[in-house]
Amino acid sequence: MNILITGGSRGIGAAAVRLFAARGDRVWFLYEKSYEKARALSFDTGAVGICCDVADEAAVQAAFRELPPLDGLVCNAGIAHYGLISEITPDAWRRIFAVNVDGIFHCVRAALPGMLQKKDGCIVTVSSMWGQVGASCEVAYSAAKAGVIGFTKALAKEVGPSGITVNCIAPGVVDTEMNAGLSGDTRKELKEETPLGRLGTPLDVAKACIFLSSEDGAFITGQVLGVNGGLVIV
Repeated sequence: MNILITGGSRGIGAAAVRLFAARGDRVWFLYEKSYEKARALSFDTGAVGICCDVADEAAVQAAFRELPPLDGLVCNAGIAHYGLISEITPDAWRRIFAVNVDGIFHCVRAALPGMLQKKDGCIVTVSSMWGQVGASCEVAYSAAKAGVIGFTKALAKEVGPSGITVNCIAPGVVDTEMNAGLSGDTRKELKEETPLGRLGTPLDVAKACIFLSSEDGAFITGQVLGVNGGLVIV
């Protein structure tokens, strides 16, 4: 399979790149800033990294011109914001939506023609448990990730008749650079609040991506899979 993973140079994206490559897929990944990590990942896996800001439609279109028709797309690129709603600037608000929501729109629009032509394909989006239930002091992030869920469900209905599956993964607290600033006490509390007693790993989420893009997940579409250790159950 030809697979593209956005936000692929680190964290969940890098774990997904490694798993898909190990499965024998031809893998490409988009990254914005982490050049050294992207280069190392390419060297380790054979995957091809393309520098691209998914919020920039022209950049996405240029990146897709380097790709063959895709069998699978994993929309993982995202950024977070923590702070009171009264303190976030309009520019920061727009950037959260530009990356987390517009980025998926740009990539899906670029990938769909090839999938529609062959009437086959798999799209996986990455939201968050906060997109399901909301988080205090993360209004922008929660709203954007809720948008990802709505996008996924609607798209699944639209392209299902063309044989394309569209599903969403909603991770919980995952031990990535995005959460590296959590204090030891906070991490301890989160582990205690999680029924499975630990934080998630990038591999936990990457395995869900593999499942949803495999024959085992071929009759699943329009669903939100919570990979959160039971911290949020909806």
